[in-house]
Amino acid sequence: MSITNQQIAGRSFLREMYDDSYFPDHVVDRGKAILLRLCERIEAEQPSDLATLYALTQAATEQFNLLDEEFVAAGSEIETVAREWICDEFRFVASAYGFTAAESEELTAGRDW
Repeated sequence: MSITNQQIAGRSFLREMYDDSYFPDHVVDRGKAILLRLCERIEAEQPSDLATLYALTQAATEQFNLLDEEFVAAGSEIETVAREWICDEFRFVASAYGFTAAESEELTAGRDW
């Protein structure tokens, strides 16, 4: 599926992580793919309320939980700064799809990073 939201299509997801050599690009690529799949799901399922959006973001958060293990295996981790960058991307996605009232903590509830 192709992303139709122009804000999303023009976004360089996780740019800060790519710019920091502490985070291996091949693992960051997987994080970017998680975010893009989240956007594809939002466009396909068109959630009508925050509860439905949160269910979609929770699934993506669980994928990031698993991805943290790959960061650790590569000599890195989703630490404080990376956590903020990733959470910023979740907030950007919610806002780009019109969910400006989404609560930051709820977007990534269940994270263990």
